[in-house]
Amino acid sequence: MNEGTAHQPRPGRRRRSSSSRSVPPSSPPQTGESGWGEAPPQRRPEAAYEQTGAMAAQPYEEPPRRPAQPAPRRDVTQEGPRTRARQEARAMSDQETIVSDGPRRSRRRGEGGPPQPPGPPVKKGGGGRGGWRRFVPSWKIVVAGVVILAAGLFGMVMVAYANTPVPDAKQAEALAQQSTIYYRDGKTVIAHLGFKREIVPISKMAQSVRDGAVAIENQSFYEDSGISIPAMFRSVWMTATGQQVQGASTITQQMARGYYDGLSQEVSIQRKVKEIFVAVKLDESMTKDQIMETYLNTINFGRAYGVEAAAKAYFGKKVTAAKLTPEQGAYLAARIQQPAWDADEPALQARFKIVINNMAEQWPDRYGDLPQTAKFPKTVKSGDANELGGLRGYMVKEVLNELEQRGLDEDEVKSGGYDIISTFDKKLMQAAKTAVTSTTKGMSNEFHAGLAAVDPKNGRVLAFYGGDDYLSDPWNEPFQSQKQAASAFKPYVLAAWLQAGYSLKSFVPGNETVPKELPGQQEGGITNSHNVGAAVDVVKATAQSVNTAFVSMAYALPNQLDDVKNLVEAAGFNQKRMEDDIAEHHYQFAIGSALVTPVEQAAGYAMFANGGKYTRYHVVREVRQNSQVAYPEVANAKQVIDAGVAADATTAMAEVLTTGTAAGKGLGSRPAAGKTGTNNDEKEAWFVGYTPQISTAVGFYREQCVTKSGKVVPPEHSNCPVFRKGSKKYGWDNPYTSPKETSLGFEGAGPPTIVWQKFMQLAHEGLPVEQFPEPAEVGLPENIVPSPTPKPTKSPEDDPFGEGDPFGEDNPFGDGTDEECFVNCDDDVTTEDDSTVDDGQVEEFSDSPDEVGLAGGGSAPKARPSGQEPMSTRPEDQ
Repeated sequence: MNEGTAHQPRPGRRRRSSSSRSVPPSSPPQTGESGWGEAPPQRRPEAAYEQTGAMAAQPYEEPPRRPAQPAPRRDVTQEGPRTRARQEARAMSDQETIVSDGPRRSRRRGEGGPPQPPGPPVKKGGGGRGGWRRFVPSWKIVVAGVVILAAGLFGMVMVAYANTPVPDAKQAEALAQQSTIYYRDGKTVIAHLGFKREIVPISKMAQSVRDGAVAIENQSFYEDSGISIPAMFRSVWMTATGQQVQGASTITQQMARGYYDGLSQEVSIQRKVKEIFVAVKLDESMTKDQIMETYLNTINFGRAYGVEAAAKAYFGKKVTAAKLTPEQGAYLAARIQQPAWDADEPALQARFKIVINNMAEQWPDRYGDLPQTAKFPKTVKSGDANELGGLRGYMVKEVLNELEQRGLDEDEVKSGGYDIISTFDKKLMQAAKTAVTSTTKGMSNEFHAGLAAVDPKNGRVLAFYGGDDYLSDPWNEPFQSQKQAASAFKPYVLAAWLQAGYSLKSFVPGNETVPKELPGQQEGGITNSHNVGAAVDVVKATAQSVNTAFVSMAYALPNQLDDVKNLVEAAGFNQKRMEDDIAEHHYQFAIGSALVTPVEQAAGYAMFANGGKYTRYHVVREVRQNSQVAYPEVANAKQVIDAGVAADATTAMAEVLTTGTAAGKGLGSRPAAGKTGTNNDEKEAWFVGYTPQISTAVGFYREQCVTKSGKVVPPEHSNCPVFRKGSKKYGWDNPYTSPKETSLGFEGAGPPTIVWQKFMQLAHEGLPVEQFPEPAEVGLPENIVPSPTPKPTKSPEDDPFGEGDPFGEDNPFGDGTDEECFVNCDDDVTTEDDSTVDDGQVEEFSDSPDEVGLAGGGSAPKARPSGQEPMSTRPEDQ
């Protein structure tokens, strides 16, 4: 080594000596030595530093650096300062330090401080379980956890399986027969609904229907243990990809669900697990043939439950389950998933092909050629057509509508094996038809008539007329047609008047209302078309249907129109319709601007015949299943008005048939009471009347079928044509014609009263004559106007009716008048149709008013569109 560099301290290898350690030349002299402050003498390179503990540790100017490769061996006489630790160690020994042949690893750590213990080994490239990895459990822990969890779940499943018994109670639906609707005698049949279920052994089931069910519902049926795990996964996949053709439930599961009680159709994990357990146990206790036999005798095929009934329902009464062809068997199998499909639904035809292909694939020896030869089978018309023809359809539909409101839908009725006793009387149903058709035989199909008769004591609908044939005209007039009640609504104002404590002896306005101007009245006020004097008593006001009297009576009530509204709502009328009418027509509500149906009117008037008690009208007396009452009659009566009020109201209405607007159209010696009603322009006409035994309402209206250009077209079965022959332009979204209500040409005292009279005479044949209660003379006189001053004589000039007094003996409908003809008697009333397609555009006619509620009971669907117009002040029956 060059001596000129011997004085430069450097890190690296150091030479040790047994002599005392010398201080490097660059260091200051130690305390007590000579030459303090002087430069130390040079020493030879090979001289060793003296080991001493008096020397203070000298700081390095920079940290030592380890060379990338071991440095070659060199003789060094001087080194840089040593650490205190090494100095102390050398102070304990006089041994000479031997020069190392390799480089020395520095023990220094950072900028100082004591050395730290060695850390854990570090994997090459970093590694370790730092960061998020330290939260991941060891794979051994994971495996152990999974094993424990699986063992626990398996144990729970086994315990649940062991504790799940096979149900022993069979569902009623699984064994039920067809349902039957009877007249009120409980013996005479109106209609059979559904097909009678016939249980047949598997030997009498065609092989094709068995194979078809397996091919489409459960291909592994003969191999699985009652459940199919692959089928469950396959079902999920097919559903997700939109190719669902096979359910996840096996035939065994479906049989268990449909046959045993306690396995309902609700969607829940608990029910599904129980179903799986039961299916596995059934597979252990029953043979596959037994499961298949039960399944095909239970399953719903749409028109019928069970394969035997289904074969007859779709292919004719002569076809049995044993005689089904391969195509017919495949057809029934295709219906299982969606039994509600129509007989030739396109989706059903597509599924039929899938069944055929699956059968050929699974049993090529039996059905290998079937995909090439099979044709979609023809089916017979539904047997429902025979059950719904004529009057039967109207009765059946009203029964079904009422049962649905009570929670029993049509499908359940058709398959539930119910015996349903209706309220309808066969004789009276025919009497209603006779009374209407004999009166309207000279009228066109533009004229519509509805009749409803109710038993006042219990609210049972005894009879009605809704049309001649349900299949051609399913609109049921007395239950669905809502029309303005006109003056037939006034008895409810009369009842509210008497209930408020006012009597029949009160004098009320005749020629003008009190006050003269009423809130919301139309221009010109409310008037009468004939002069009845300045004041009339309430009985005469009722008999002669005086508009001014009843509007003034409603105004004079303690709560005015609210008293009338509350009463009619309690008598079964829809609350929304009543409120809406008051908001629109105000005091015209008192003279019949509200919309009502004939059956609501018959039930409303029934309270006058039943001591003020109202019973919601209904058409079902009782529903039995397996000889037990499943649905009892709902006939709860409530007192709406006092019995005395009902008696006095009857006294006033009896005058209508003796001296009033319907004079001479009573029932002879049999007591009767009622009220006529005619709307403005004679668009609606009514008569509602009753005896102690029967309350009957009859309503008429007329609708013309008008194109958009205003051309009148004759109705089709009393319905306005929607389609136009030879044109594709018209349809349900763009009907060819719309109904427009027009004048009848007669009033309530005309055909409506005649129909009522004819029906009531027929209906009371054989019934004892019952008397109304004696007048109760409730309340005190409340004279809205002063009582008139009696005159000693009356000249003919003062008689407003003159020779045409409708209350005298010259009854326009009495002897010498043809009661069978009322309008257009001399010529044909039908309108010729134009052969050309009418595309003109004129004002469209509005639909019928608000959606119907069910406050009055029964079913009242949305009314037929009729172009409602505001109520006028014109009284009926001039």
